[in-house]
Amino acid sequence: MNKINQLRNILNQETCDAYLIPKNDEYFGEHVPENKDRLKFISGFTGSTGLALIFKNKSYLFVDGRYTLQAKNEVNKDFKICEVPKIKPHHILKNVNKRITLGFDPKLFTLSSLKNIISKNSINLKPINFNLIDKIWKNKSKVNHNKFYLFEEKYHGENYLNKIDKISKFLKLKNIDYLLSTSVENISWLLNVRGSDATSSPLTNGKILFNKNRKIIFFTNIKKLTPQIKKFFGKKVIFIKEESFVNFLRKINKSNILIDKKTCSFYYEKNIHSSNKLINIEDPIYLLKSIKNKTEINNTRIAHLFDAIALTKFIFWSKNNYKKTKITEISAQNTLEKYKKQHKDYLYPSFNTISGFGSNGAIVHYRSNHKTNKQIKGNNLYLLDSGSQYFYGTTDVTRTIAIGKVSNFQKKIYSTVLKAHIAVASYKLKKTTLGKHIDKVARAHLLKLGYNYSHGTGHGVGYFLNVHEGPQGLSPFNNHKILPGMILSNEPGFYKENNFGIRIENLIYCEKINNNHSKFINLTMVPIDKDCINNKLLNKNEINWINTYHQKIFYILKPFMNNVELKMLTKACSAIS
Repeated sequence: MNKINQLRNILNQETCDAYLIPKNDEYFGEHVPENKDRLKFISGFTGSTGLALIFKNKSYLFVDGRYTLQAKNEVNKDFKICEVPKIKPHHILKNVNKRITLGFDPKLFTLSSLKNIISKNSINLKPINFNLIDKIWKNKSKVNHNKFYLFEEKYHGENYLNKIDKISKFLKLKNIDYLLSTSVENISWLLNVRGSDATSSPLTNGKILFNKNRKIIFFTNIKKLTPQIKKFFGKKVIFIKEESFVNFLRKINKSNILIDKKTCSFYYEKNIHSSNKLINIEDPIYLLKSIKNKTEINNTRIAHLFDAIALTKFIFWSKNNYKKTKITEISAQNTLEKYKKQHKDYLYPSFNTISGFGSNGAIVHYRSNHKTNKQIKGNNLYLLDSGSQYFYGTTDVTRTIAIGKVSNFQKKIYSTVLKAHIAVASYKLKKTTLGKHIDKVARAHLLKLGYNYSHGTGHGVGYFLNVHEGPQGLSPFNNHKILPGMILSNEPGFYKENNFGIRIENLIYCEKINNNHSKFINLTMVPIDKDCINNKLLNKNEINWINTYHQKIFYILKPFMNNVELKMLTKACSAIS
């Protein structure tokens, strides 16, 4: 019996008409451990965001525009693929002729996410306190028991006690008695601790109860605490096993409690006593974490230098060798990993490398596997999106590389994407600038040609934490101000299905000029492939920008190149006119 039918048998036993399966686990992080990736188990889909809706006779998978092509390639025939926001779960649910009972795991959904799913439809929501997928998933990989560790101050630049003071002042100012912090990235940042509870981010799973008088209780896996951590925090942080969390919640009454609506599950919210008042504002840690201090910015520059050396050497290697030897998407990304590992401070990727040649490059978040693995040869574009974790910071860089002869159309589109990229990098920031303002300027270049891309122009980036971080971002829907100290990606793109993809991504940070204005500074130091550019499509300011960029990184990277690489770097960074 296949997985879907097994699940439907259990649905009958639970008297449910349908069941919801999200991508996330109970910590709502982007990077889900293999043994908790229930959406992948039931559907085969490996993307970072998605939702399955299983009826007794039909199955639906909801993904956004980044993943529609990927889902078509990965998902089994049982599922109908729906692209959001064109088709949302409530569109399907409203067409059901009867009032249905919809089962879900209450620890995997927030109240707001459930409201978005059902909208105004007449649905009987049934929380089931054990996960139905887990009942049929017999051969899971084991949970890791790797210890947490202290993140040294020479890397993070701010003592956790200072951070606690800021949160305490905020709570007192807003007349809030408790902050219930359920975002594990926020907890890791607040206490300056790191772990390995996610695949590509050094997170420490758990939950924190923080009162306005600076008392902190950290509910987590006690087995992951070292004697060093216990000694370091002493009585300032109380560590309690995570299983006790609900009992503590139930004891709080007649208090003002700030919960994180993004990560506080339906289950935990419903276990908060009704006498309490829930405060509907954002967890202040998100904003504090997004504004990097001087130590973090300076260290991030170091991380990007390490990455630039490896990436630049890899690009030169690929251009030198694709005609001489067989290079595939998988062997290419493995070679890049070898270059990165040559530096002693490299830890691991900050996400799964995207290595897509030709038509595979048109799949926004493509993951090469043995079925799809293309050889890099002939005449087309190779899209490489990779990131790294160092104690010095988190990186994320995309380069589109010319293999053989690039067509005039590809050069036209590449040059247009480059114009969009430069528009972001050159944007004159004001105090009132929002993420959506910058996104609009970037898209304008492609929209003139009748094209667009199905992802944001940029996302916030963490510091030795998640490669995707909020609240900052560059998208049509981002209403947050871009503030000094924030790190973002700058990554406009173009994707022609079954042909090729183009994306140019640098990380940038916002630097204050005066009280009213700021500017973006590039962190990424990797050459942009001039073989893809039609110089005639760039104006004088754009030509000056790329020449200045290449001149700067030439002198930075020059000492790290061998003789062959230095010749290629000289050519790659030479001026265009």
